Amino acid sequence: MTSARTVSRLSRILALIPYLLEGGPVDVEEVIDRFGYTREQLARDLETVPMCGLPGYGPGDLMEAYIDDDQVSIDAADYFTRAPRLTPAETLGLLAAGLAATGMGESSPALESAVRKLSEAAVPEAAGAVTVDIHETEDVAALREAAADGRVVRITYRSVGKEETTMRDVEPWHVFATLGRWYVTGHCRLVGAERTFRVDRIKELWALGDRFQRPESPPEPGVGYTASDDDVVCVIDLLPRALWVLEYYPVRVISESPGCVRIEFSAPDPEIGARLLLRLGETARLVEGAEVSERVGSLGRAILERHR
Repeated sequence: MTSARTVSRLSRILALIPYLLEGGPVDVEEVIDRFGYTREQLARDLETVPMCGLPGYGPGDLMEAYIDDDQVSIDAADYFTRAPRLTPAETLGLLAAGLAATGMGESSPALESAVRKLSEAAVPEAAGAVTVDIHETEDVAALREAAADGRVVRITYRSVGKEETTMRDVEPWHVFATLGRWYVTGHCRLVGAERTFRVDRIKELWALGDRFQRPESPPEPGVGYTASDDDVVCVIDLLPRALWVLEYYPVRVISESPGCVRIEFSAPDPEIGARLLLRLGETARLVEGAEVSERVGSLGRAILERHR
């Protein structure tokens, strides 16, 4: 799963690198103001940059990023000074990936423009001849039609988290595909809020006679976890080796310091938080959350019993 935090961080790094390469050493305060960083976030992102490069992984193969005398610098490897030359197979693969993204509703104006230019450059004599069709199931087609007509659908849905089956009336806004799966997002009348559903988890689907008014500016479609009032909430301190949790899970950061980040973690079941804590081991500490603490203890005892 890719969280919104990860996407935001990657976008920021991809904007930061060319800015520093073009401008040379830049004052730390200027970078913080321009990109909305804290000093801790800037330091973490700069630690990621030297991991980028081509095989060899020695001096001259990877990028260097550092802060020196309150100035931020990035030194690129020599091959970054030359425009990349793609092989025919690489060009076709890149074009196919772009066409797949635009066909799944994942595109932006910038991506559509890039795909169009790449197509014109790679196959100028056959514009439009290269297409990528994304397979649609009957449910996907029915949801698309309902979303276009403003018609409410009733679904029997098997949830991913609690593995519970419920019947819901949904006002579909967007039908889209990402990471190899189809999703529908819209207003769920059962909970009275926006929800995103995996289409392959829908067991039955009916289009109802009820119609709905689509919001003028519905949220952009995307996959993420939406906390509810019934969630089990706990507070966890993440030590430096556990900071990957911030990129992988949709958490709320309560406070940050150089050696610790305190987060609020929500899940539909205490088992989820308990299993995460067992996985993190000594790199995290549970601060609050009686239900999660109890489940950590029972899981720990079960593990010990199994290995006796």
